[in-house]
Amino acid sequence: QPSLHKMSIMCHKVKVLDWSTFRLNLAVTSPYNADFDGDEMNLHVPQSLTARAEAGNLMRVSKLVVSPQSNEPVMSIVQDSLVAVQRMTKRDTFIPKDPFFNTLMWIKRWNGRIPVPAILKPVPLWTGKQVFSIIIPNLNYKGKTSQGPPKDDDGNDEPNTFLQYDDKVLIHDGELIHGVIDKKSVGSSSGGLIHLSYLEHGSDACRDFMDSLQVVVNYWI
Repeated sequence: QPSLHKMSIMCHKVKVLDWSTFRLNLAVTSPYNADFDGDEMNLHVPQSLTARAEAGNLMRVSKLVVSPQSNEPVMSIVQDSLVAVQRMTKRDTFIPKDPFFNTLMWIKRWNGRIPVPAILKPVPLWTGKQVFSIIIPNLNYKGKTSQGPPKDDDGNDEPNTFLQYDDKVLIHDGELIHGVIDKKSVGSSSGGLIHLSYLEHGSDACRDFMDSLQVVVNYWI
């Protein structure tokens, strides 16, 4: 408290575990303004079928990813997952066969297709970008990363020959062509990947994308 916007009260599905502490996905703590220095929260349990239906349809977390106040996401990929996805999608990240297959098994809505490895000889190697391409919904996106070329004395970008900094993100038909995924792409900015997937594919697809991304990159890291 105080509850300042509608995302201060959200509906979660409960999974009962041992101990008496709330455990939340890190991505949903931003709208609660929650940190981990002893914060308390209140749990309200709807009793009637009507209350449960209202909570599930009007207040469900996946329906409140984009704020009606500013029309931009209030939830995003944060902390460990953000560092992991940035490292995984770097140009020089390659994944051998065994870890790659194990990683695929963590993808919630994987269609069963295994992409052709980026390198075939002497051993097959897949890139982190290929893993990310399996997770992401089918959409098109152009953006920038935070790791562009350094500035020269006049404040202009130095020449970026052959895109050596991998600082321009291009996603075509759900495939990451080039660019590193970082806070500018999967952060809470308007027009980012989370916002796009919410607008183009709906709230459930956006939730699945965030779920899969966190699970997969945390397993990989």
